[in-house]
Amino acid sequence: MIQVAVIQMVSGSSLELNLMKAEGLIRDAAANGAKLILLPENFALFDSSKLYALAEDEDVNEGVDLWLRNLSQVLCIWLFAGSFPLLCHTCKEKKVRSALRVYSPAGDCVARYDKRHLFDVEVGDAQGAYLESSFVEPGDGLVVVETTVGRVGLSICYDLRFPDHYWQLRELGADIIVVPSAFTKVTGKAHWEVLLRARAVETQCYVLGANQGGSHSPSRETSGDSMIVDPWGSVISRCDDGEGWALAELDFDLLKNVRDRMPILLQQR
Repeated sequence: MIQVAVIQMVSGSSLELNLMKAEGLIRDAAANGAKLILLPENFALFDSSKLYALAEDEDVNEGVDLWLRNLSQVLCIWLFAGSFPLLCHTCKEKKVRSALRVYSPAGDCVARYDKRHLFDVEVGDAQGAYLESSFVEPGDGLVVVETTVGRVGLSICYDLRFPDHYWQLRELGADIIVVPSAFTKVTGKAHWEVLLRARAVETQCYVLGANQGGSHSPSRETSGDSMIVDPWGSVISRCDDGEGWALAELDFDLLKNVRDRMPILLQQR
């Protein structure tokens, strides 16, 4: 049995304020027993116009990386750092990679996943349309990281709509899958829970969804409802709107039982 937590934020355009709030939430979750903590997408900055500048600064100074290393080591936790903009050195255009970095209790960055599926859609909200590919370059690799908590498959937000991504993570050995996100109010209310639960049922994994949850600007609102789903598809912990965290105990006997009684990995055709 292991305690894990998903952090829900309402990040804005101030890096310093976002990190201060994130640290408070992380420390609270850790104080309540969480050994693996997941931050949401865009935890450090929720402002597309500033992503490249932040990535440039990080490339030189590594300020957020050092902050994450220190926090994971001091609290002795596995820290999954939602998504953060990093320079794309192979891009011809001024674009970033949306990267999920994983930090061990020793303070080491042990894995990185770059978001594969970009949010280029029309939504019936005040924003109207989203074109993430205008400032983000997609990644092209799948990542499962071995931790003392379990084997964790990595994904970010819009990946959630592509089941094959998650099935491949299961085939690569994932027992837990993380989904740091910034689902819009409209799409989140309609699809967030059903997609998380579907991915859990399909893969027979624990699925951790850490979402942004509030108003970020006059035209941008996210849906919150961060949650932890077990391998049977049951929601075992969740947040509402606003800042907070959800904590749950992962039962690996339950995971083994679900897989043993319904061995879908052996039955696929």
